Amino acid sequence: MPIIETQAIHKIYPNGVHANDDINFSVEQGEIHALVGENGAGKSTLMKLLYGLEQPSSGRIFIRGDEVLIENPQDAIERGIGMVHQNFMLVDSFTVAQNIILNRETKNGPQIDFAQAQAHTEALAAEYGLAVNPRARIADIPVGMRQRVEILKALYRGAEILILDEPTAVLTPSETQDLFAAIRNLVEGGKTVIFITHKLKEVIEISDRVTVMRDARQVGTVNTAETNERELARMMVGREVFMQVDRAAVTRGDAVLSVRDLTYADASGHQLLKQVSFTVYQREILGIAGVEGNGQTELAEVLTGLRPPTTGEAFISQQQILGQGPRSVRERQVAHIPEDRLTNGVALSSSIADNLIIDRYYREPFTRRGLLDIKSIVNNGIELIREFNIIAPDGTIPVNALSGGNMQKVVVARELSSAPKLLIAAQPTRGVDIGAIEFIHQELVDQRTGGLAILLISADLQEVMKLSDRIMVMYEGEIVGIFPNDSSLTEERIGYYMLGAERQPQAEMERYA
Repeated sequence: MPIIETQAIHKIYPNGVHANDDINFSVEQGEIHALVGENGAGKSTLMKLLYGLEQPSSGRIFIRGDEVLIENPQDAIERGIGMVHQNFMLVDSFTVAQNIILNRETKNGPQIDFAQAQAHTEALAAEYGLAVNPRARIADIPVGMRQRVEILKALYRGAEILILDEPTAVLTPSETQDLFAAIRNLVEGGKTVIFITHKLKEVIEISDRVTVMRDARQVGTVNTAETNERELARMMVGREVFMQVDRAAVTRGDAVLSVRDLTYADASGHQLLKQVSFTVYQREILGIAGVEGNGQTELAEVLTGLRPPTTGEAFISQQQILGQGPRSVRERQVAHIPEDRLTNGVALSSSIADNLIIDRYYREPFTRRGLLDIKSIVNNGIELIREFNIIAPDGTIPVNALSGGNMQKVVVARELSSAPKLLIAAQPTRGVDIGAIEFIHQELVDQRTGGLAILLISADLQEVMKLSDRIMVMYEGEIVGIFPNDSSLTEERIGYYMLGAERQPQAEMERYA
């Protein structure tokens, strides 16, 4: 008998979107069950139904054979279901123990018994191999420990079924392996885990079975031992997906971007970039690896004119670009794929065609004698929609009508069609499906082979290692290592630098910078 099961689940939103269509999903007691699918496939909606965040339009949910109505998360928790969200729900100013017992406090008279809370935390952490410091403030601990706190919080509330939503998205390789060891301990202790991820390599490594969803429907459930990454990708997309990019060997050209002793401090004086120096060359991708929040966002925004530097220099072909504003940087032939496309990448209510010229509308051929040339704008849209395989009927529809993957293709098309010397690509495939990832990866590599210099910033270490010619690691606003991406470089080695556990000797760093 499955520990949790859905029968003929449908979820239709008021706008008519069918998010779940006849889903029959079951998880066995004591298994690690992976749930995969492209963005919009319906997997997050299904988990929201199981956790009481949404209600099904029709269908039935069973726990241990009994039909249940899960009206809210409290119902789910009382029935033994816990969920760890991708965006952690912790109080930064509280300690680890305080977060774990929040709203479930044991009192000693009128006061909360913090000593007992710490003891409970230590016992639970020891039982499941989830090492934490009960007395540490959440604001002071690394991402990997924060995630362990979220898991312990669910276990403290009696969770027997744990839903983990993209649990490795912000973890280093070593933290991921620690998490996998903890998940196996949980299962050995009788727990059941539902593991949502887009990283098929991890699915193969950690799960017992895999359910694949596509277009709101359940494509199938397979035993992990009887499948592989390529087959799962084909099930997700509905066609053959090539998991590797063709990164031809090339000789790098002249220096395009030269950064020297760049620092940036925020309004409170906190230094977020510290003496950053590096060079990006023609015909190369320099990838930046690092746990999010270690200065990568600030570096991209300072270089693209969105933030003013504190000190330092940056040159594009010997021309200074710092502190001159975004338009000035763009006119030096710098393109930018921003990490948050909704905020900095697109004008949501504007058409595809308008978004494709939003940085060059004031130049010919899009403006003639002070007036917009509508025909040129329309033709440009038609050409780029075709070239970059943007799925849309035409260029007149607003960008907010597109899927995440096609929205990102609009950004990529605009930036790469600007004839740049340098592309700063920050999280270029974040929140897009596997088919769009395949397209964007190959486009970046082809542009690099054709002569473009690319600075790639990604929280996905596999992406950095797949695409980059050299890899630079950032930790707490500093460069702690620069490496040629050859066969001797492993994810594990990079992970130590990402955690600040190792630092490359200065002479070696300068050699590869």
